Amino acid sequence: MHFISPELELYAEKNSEQEPELLARLNKETHQKVLQPRMLSGHFQGRVLSMLSKIIRPAAILEIGTFTGYATLCLAEGLAPNGVLHTIDIKEELVDFQRKYFDLSPWGGQIHQHLGEALAIIPKLDTRFDLVFIDADKENYLNYFNLIVPMMNPGGILLSDNVLWSGKVLEAVDPKDKSTVSLLEYNTVINNDPRVATVLLPIRDGLTVSRVI
Repeated sequence: MHFISPELELYAEKNSEQEPELLARLNKETHQKVLQPRMLSGHFQGRVLSMLSKIIRPAAILEIGTFTGYATLCLAEGLAPNGVLHTIDIKEELVDFQRKYFDLSPWGGQIHQHLGEALAIIPKLDTRFDLVFIDADKENYLNYFNLIVPMMNPGGILLSDNVLWSGKVLEAVDPKDKSTVSLLEYNTVINNDPRVATVLLPIRDGLTVSRVI
């Protein structure tokens, strides 16, 4: 679903920072070799993630949902010189694909891959995070949020992807559609949680920016 016309989307993309060459290669190979390539953040949203990370200059980043690593590399662009980025995914078949591109980037040594269930891995990370990006199974967004917020530094930024869910958040909801039901609850809860201040941006499929108070 397009929230603005394809022509305006293209105009916004053309008038934003150019997609780095390595990310263009990753984008192309994802579409050639990986199922569901639309899960990739892509040029415009990738530049948004990069810009936010560069503004924050995080010493520690957590990403839940790596896919092929496009958003990972965008977020890594803003890392502090000795910063670390922990990224978690459950798809073993993508680990080598991700690592190839991580190691081709300047941040390969700062990016730590974790394979498995995020809810089990996150409590084992002895780190205070400045920037978190949630882009994984929608049914667990609220569980991730409640687990992560206490692990974030004051002023830290939590980004949540796909919160408009192709416009399904405005449609009559099938109770069996667990992803939409979960996202509707998530959007309401984080907007009313006193631990964060939140704004929902209609970028691509919806990107929420929450600042830890």
